[in-house]
Amino acid sequence: MRIEVGGLSFSVVVEGPEAGPAVVLLHGWPDSARVWRHQVPALAGAGFRVVVPDLRGFGDSDRPDGTAAYRAKLLCGDVVGILDALGVERAAVVGHDWGAALAWMLASVFAPDRVERLAVMAAGHPEALRNTGPRQRQLSWYVLLFQFAGVAERWLTMDDWMHFRETVGGTDGGYPDVDAAIAELSRPGALTASLEWYRANWTPETLVAPPLGLPPVGCPTLGIWAGGDAFVLEDQMRDSAAYVAGPWRYERLDGAGHWLQLDAPDRVNALLLEFLGRG
Repeated sequence: MRIEVGGLSFSVVVEGPEAGPAVVLLHGWPDSARVWRHQVPALAGAGFRVVVPDLRGFGDSDRPDGTAAYRAKLLCGDVVGILDALGVERAAVVGHDWGAALAWMLASVFAPDRVERLAVMAAGHPEALRNTGPRQRQLSWYVLLFQFAGVAERWLTMDDWMHFRETVGGTDGGYPDVDAAIAELSRPGALTASLEWYRANWTPETLVAPPLGLPPVGCPTLGIWAGGDAFVLEDQMRDSAAYVAGPWRYERLDGAGHWLQLDAPDRVNALLLEFLGRG
């Protein structure tokens, strides 16, 4: 369905019984709602009302121009606006990659009263991610590249998206949806819009800036990290416990990479259903 929020139009998948408890699934870069295709039927079949948006700049949702249009406060406002449009007061929020960062911010500072439970995959608390050290900064080398508008776009797309394929694919922890992502990012303005998330919210300066001072997360929180993740270290997820005042649970999934919901869907679904009370 299409949902209008703040003058923008969002593509949102909604499945499951309308009266069921709501679960919002937030994707990361370079994804769209399709990355949750294994979780939607499992959660809807268990009686949840599953809400899966293409976030601002991705998939079939609108792509406003300019870096300022992708600030975290606006991105979180999109999610709250979608919940409002659907008449959802409180929901469990599940996020992966950038969607996890968004979920952390929703649950801590922007809309904690709307988040019933929080499940984050791959990306730990923003403060824990910043504090992981030089090895994490080395793994995040692409963040600096993505700051250079035009240069990053040309580099990623040259030679039939060769560098994009190498950056997200590799061998261990590779990206199963690389061709689908390229098809989506090949639309006019789509690649730039996706990179604006980095340019607006994760610059090299943020790694050395003073602590963010985000309030602790008060709701029950599940952190999931995959042993084959080539982009973020385990410490940044495990150490996220320090930023959660509510019940905290950490799970490591070996045999899966960064896109663990695609690599190990049955195990991810089982963890989510158990955490959400339907396992």
